Amino acid sequence: MIDPRLLRDDPDALRAAQRRRGEPPELVDDLVVADERRRSSIAAFEAVRSEQKNIGKFIARAQGDEKQALLAQTKQLSAQVKEAEAAQNEAAQTFDALLKALPNPASEEAPEGGEDDFVVLDTVGTPRDFAAEGFEPRDHLELGQVLGAIDTERGAKVSGARFYYLTGAGARLELALTQLAMSRASEWGFTPMIPPALVKPSAMEGTGFLGQAADDVYYLEKDDLYLVGTSEVALAAYHSGEILDAGALPLRYAGFSPCYRREAGSYGKDTRGIFRVHWFDKVEMFTFTTLEESYAEHERILGWERSWLDALDLPYRVIDVPAGDLGLSAIRKFDCEAWIPTQDRYREVSSASNCTQFQARRLDIRLRHQGATVPAATLNGTLCAMTRTIIALLENGQQPDGSVRLPEALHPLMGEVLEPIA
Repeated sequence: MIDPRLLRDDPDALRAAQRRRGEPPELVDDLVVADERRRSSIAAFEAVRSEQKNIGKFIARAQGDEKQALLAQTKQLSAQVKEAEAAQNEAAQTFDALLKALPNPASEEAPEGGEDDFVVLDTVGTPRDFAAEGFEPRDHLELGQVLGAIDTERGAKVSGARFYYLTGAGARLELALTQLAMSRASEWGFTPMIPPALVKPSAMEGTGFLGQAADDVYYLEKDDLYLVGTSEVALAAYHSGEILDAGALPLRYAGFSPCYRREAGSYGKDTRGIFRVHWFDKVEMFTFTTLEESYAEHERILGWERSWLDALDLPYRVIDVPAGDLGLSAIRKFDCEAWIPTQDRYREVSSASNCTQFQARRLDIRLRHQGATVPAATLNGTLCAMTRTIIALLENGQQPDGSVRLPEALHPLMGEVLEPIA
């Protein structure tokens, strides 16, 4: 959540930030009213409680009718205290609910607009001209069947639509990508982690995934646990309720975990193959740092993602995501999109987000910094989303006979070429 002082000091800036996101600025108006009501209810409760305490001091010394009058007044004040306390609690709950619904103010550097209003920051590599090479490229599912690497039919038979098996070379390729990604992240100073994929509601809410993204989350009602859609959730909550030593920062973690997404609202989109699925594995980078250092760390995370795609020899572009397409927690986000030949366009394979102090306030993660205790800043970045990376590698590396030439970085783990099984 935001610092409530922003609401009191500069509500117009928050209204402007809402407009940049394409969200209603009236939420800020409602918050201003709720904040005033909350503070006045606190003052009312404290006033009547103070009066009750003061009368209590006189009762012990009072006699006769005076004492009876004071006791009657105390009884009346007790009822008023209960009413004031209930009003205070209700006002606080209303304020907290509205505050949690308010997104992190989008950076003024983020492009205005919705999903299609992104700005291309850089384009790397040149997509292959398959026509000049004399053959029509196959899509990843066809290649996966030729290679014995992907089985969506049996995935649907066992689990339903948008599930799959990675088999043979497909399974080996994911394991190789995982090993390589974790190794690279370790070289960059990230501590490897295998976090839980089931988390409590406090972790999901603390990272901002129970607001606008709630419909896309799997919930196990009997256990009151959520399946994470990204290991960002478990990594962010790792230090919840803690005070960190600023001298030990940055704290960097690289988590490998399965990710589960209902893909609500995406029915009919990208249904072929393993591009948009309900479950996939991912290596995620996560950083705890100071607010001041978070902006430079954001650029570093993007740089590591780019070096990863360079190592995989994939054509890609980097985009600055529009304010209207940011999640609840991020002030700015960069996406890396790899070229997918059979779709004839770039598609997202990784992202890097600066969430400043938004998640840390909700998760109560603080720093001892410059003589004060302040919220930490958090950042996250996808290093390798397995299914989409496998798609990009298969389609960009394919040969006329259905084999796939792999990038040099994978040769020690996989060899140079994936050969058809028949």
